[in-house]
Amino acid sequence: MDEHEWLAERFEEHRGHLRAVAYRMLGSVHEADDAVQDAWLRLNRSGASDIENLGGWLTTVVARICLNMLRVRRTRSEHPIGIHVPDPIISPDQVAGPRQPEQEALLAESVGLALIIVLDTLTPAERLTFVLHDMFDLPFDEIAPMVDRSPAAARQLASRARRRVRALGAPVPDADHIVQRRVVDAFFAAARSGDFDALVALLDPDIVMRADGGASRPQASAVVRGAPAVARRALMFAQPTAVVRSALVNGAAGVVITAGDRPISVMGFTVTNERIVEIYAIVDPDRLTGLDLTALDIQDTA
Repeated sequence: MDEHEWLAERFEEHRGHLRAVAYRMLGSVHEADDAVQDAWLRLNRSGASDIENLGGWLTTVVARICLNMLRVRRTRSEHPIGIHVPDPIISPDQVAGPRQPEQEALLAESVGLALIIVLDTLTPAERLTFVLHDMFDLPFDEIAPMVDRSPAAARQLASRARRRVRALGAPVPDADHIVQRRVVDAFFAAARSGDFDALVALLDPDIVMRADGGASRPQASAVVRGAPAVARRALMFAQPTAVVRSALVNGAAGVVITAGDRPISVMGFTVTNERIVEIYAIVDPDRLTGLDLTALDIQDTA
């Protein structure tokens, strides 16, 4: 084995962890992969002979890359607040088959779309300190140089981020996946049959639904609040000919909706106390085309 192969093998040992860090930092699978690839290029240029702790070095490099990407994103104001739905991690439902190793790594310390949306409200430095310390247990002594602050100041950043995360309160889903799936299946059954009352009964009174149509379908983007309004929208957009495929979306019950074997929507649900409290829908054709749905055996025939 030559030096390049040896270095590549060592990097692959850390790839899953690096992707998990980058996804939580960026909320985008593609951008996370770009950050990890950039880290590999930097490692390949520098070599590993002088690096005592390769995992720590790579984590620092990926975190700095993500921090810069977040700062650029913030100055561009790319996403309208409240309408952008982060990239989902899609895997087969537990009854359909095992997850891919890459998906397992991203979901190792499961993070729902609700939390990613809350993390999007933090400043880049707050997000970095919160993700690295609260999610990956990095000490503030290691985090501080990444944000050009003292350890005490980095601790304050994380504390401020933690308070905001708690204040915005990402809901915690029911632990029983079977219960989640039963509620989601009942939601689609009621929508297909046009049963408004049944829909409302399945929804939390304060439910929030976020639909992201992207640049291709801006008219489809919306934030809908309250059980009656969400139920009316579900009835309005129910498509009897569409195929609803069960899937896990960020580890929770969700669906991929197809028409003619082409994905037309990905929907994630947060079910709490056997009621749906949040729904996230991506209906942007461009983003749907870029999602990895191979584990669900869905082919885009366009």
